[in-house]
Amino acid sequence: MASFNKVIMMGNLTRDPQLNYLPSQMPVVEFSLATSRKWNSKDGQQREEVCFVDCKCFGKMAETINQYCTKGRPLMVEGRLSFDRWEGKNGEKRSKHYVTIETFTFVGGRNDGGGGAPQASAAPGANVEMTPSAAPMGPDDIPF
Repeated sequence: MASFNKVIMMGNLTRDPQLNYLPSQMPVVEFSLATSRKWNSKDGQQREEVCFVDCKCFGKMAETINQYCTKGRPLMVEGRLSFDRWEGKNGEKRSKHYVTIETFTFVGGRNDGGGGAPQASAAPGANVEMTPSAAPMGPDDIPF
């Protein structure tokens, strides 16, 4: 059976990234992205649906995200969907899905901290490249 696991999304950080280190001293950063979808309902009212997605990133990219990203900043990520299971404090079984980031791109204008910011790749020893920014998001696009 064939399978394919790829996630591409763009949203705004809902909180400042949290950088930690694994026992192997590998950096890992965790944060959440908020994405939204707007549409008009049958009765003509404008509706909005917001989705909050947890993300993890490892290595040099984790340090870069931690250094340059803050709450509210737009970010485009590409990666794979991952699944974690653990036992909670009361013995209950817990689980959640999250995106493991393989590449990312800063988006937005200079006021957002974007505009010519580097694009990072998960390839070992990869050089950080400069890429043009995507269309900036305005303050009205931030769902919080």
